[in-house]
Amino acid sequence: MAPTDNGNGKNEIEESCDGGSKSSSSIPFDASLSRKELLNKETPQSRKDFQGTLSSLPGRIKLLTFGSASAKFQRLAEERDEVSRSVASSSSHNIRECINGVFSRKIDWGSLLKMGKEWIRDPMNMALFLWIVGVAVSGAILFLVMTGMLNNAIPSKSDRNIWYEVNNQILNALFTLMCLYNHPKRFHHLVLLIRWKPDDISRLRKIYCKNGTYKPNEWTHMMVVVILLHINCFAQYALCGLNVGYRRSNRPALGVAICISIAIGAPAVAGLYTIISPLGKDYEFEVDEESQVEVCPTGDRTQRQKSLEKRLSFALRHHDQQRTVETSPRWRGGILDFWDDISLAYLSLFCNFCVFGWNMERLGFGNMYVHIATFILFCMAPFWIFNLAAVNLDNDTAQAVLSVMGILLCLFGFLYGGFWRIQMRKRFNLPPYKFCFGKPSLGDCTLWLCCCWCALAQEVRTGNSYDVVEEKFCLKRKAEDDDAVQDYQVISPLPREDQVRSVPSSSSPRGISMGYRSPEGKLPTVKEEASGGGKDDHMRPPAPPVIGRD
Repeated sequence: MAPTDNGNGKNEIEESCDGGSKSSSSIPFDASLSRKELLNKETPQSRKDFQGTLSSLPGRIKLLTFGSASAKFQRLAEERDEVSRSVASSSSHNIRECINGVFSRKIDWGSLLKMGKEWIRDPMNMALFLWIVGVAVSGAILFLVMTGMLNNAIPSKSDRNIWYEVNNQILNALFTLMCLYNHPKRFHHLVLLIRWKPDDISRLRKIYCKNGTYKPNEWTHMMVVVILLHINCFAQYALCGLNVGYRRSNRPALGVAICISIAIGAPAVAGLYTIISPLGKDYEFEVDEESQVEVCPTGDRTQRQKSLEKRLSFALRHHDQQRTVETSPRWRGGILDFWDDISLAYLSLFCNFCVFGWNMERLGFGNMYVHIATFILFCMAPFWIFNLAAVNLDNDTAQAVLSVMGILLCLFGFLYGGFWRIQMRKRFNLPPYKFCFGKPSLGDCTLWLCCCWCALAQEVRTGNSYDVVEEKFCLKRKAEDDDAVQDYQVISPLPREDQVRSVPSSSSPRGISMGYRSPEGKLPTVKEEASGGGKDDHMRPPAPPVIGRD
């Protein structure tokens, strides 16, 4: 028995009968063979095993119909991997490399201390540190109560139950808030995976791939990690619903155990998968980045049209680079100068979250919708989570403490705007406010805590005063320059146009004219410059109408 290929992608099995006649039966099935399997020689024993496997195929044909979904997913993964290969990799250094450098031979306490100071200065890392401290303290108290180590300090069983439930609700609220804060980013990553454009690939590589370089079948591995992280969020939401909806005596223990297992296991498996999968390994590819061509999803563009688009983008980029960069940008007005643009002041007051997200995306700090959703969750989610957790507590003091904690966390949610104001000031070299102990970062956070609407209006006014080009503030472009760029963008050759090059002849001995043939087949008229003095002049290429005009 030998499998043969009939040319249609299906394997045809020929079986020999006792009478010497051969009967062929065509059985389509999906078989993925690696390179190693194709290179290995087939032994007689493996043939017998293969025959035994094929003998059971008729009874399993129905099961093979369910493999159509996996086949489609495999084809989709192969298509996405082809797109990935066309995107150039940009290596990046992450915190793992810094830690490996610190612990490579011996612990360098000076470098470790310096790295810790730089890490804690980030406001987001400060919030993460406080979250870790809260989880550690509540988890330790919960563990001590459950193991009976606090029986001497808390002799009453009812008091121990209160301590148990309070810390359980605190842990539930903290983990739920962490999932809520990260879920918008995970949804955004899922959208990027579905869309899978070159910019999306580069952005996802920096997050999930080691050193930000290309990995084999990276789309499939990234999808697995993102799905596991989504499972973690939904399991935590289910656990939060059980803790909020039921009191401790009526709470289903089996449901709580399942939700906790999935909520803890999913991110653990995702982290382990990232390390052991190709995402966490180093690969060396000999790829010529100049030859990498962006894959067009439509597939109906010609090579000439692609080259024209590249030349157009290069010309526009060159034009942007020639613009004047503002070396010492300033804030547009003071914090309380909202009368400079009263309509913007009203928008900042009544549409604070939307204006903030729009401004962040315009300045190049990420997706608008992710900023809007995250900011809303920072400012509203703690109040509802902690107040709902306090409902199931029988102690009035514990209820008041949880309610106050939720309100304070909502107020500190405005530090999210202060964090991005710090990033805006550092990237565009804006002057700092040093009224708060001489610390610019503290001043930015204080402005957002005291008057978030005024700070946002100032940031938007400043963004309106400049043009953002390659993470720099440039002077505003004039109206005539905008019209010229728009005219240059709309000019594109017709599909039937063919670029021709005229051959030097006796009528024009020194000139070579280039032009486009019109649809009617006529060449455009070209004016020849008269030569002066009988000397040969050097040919100079005509400058595009936009480049060099500022």
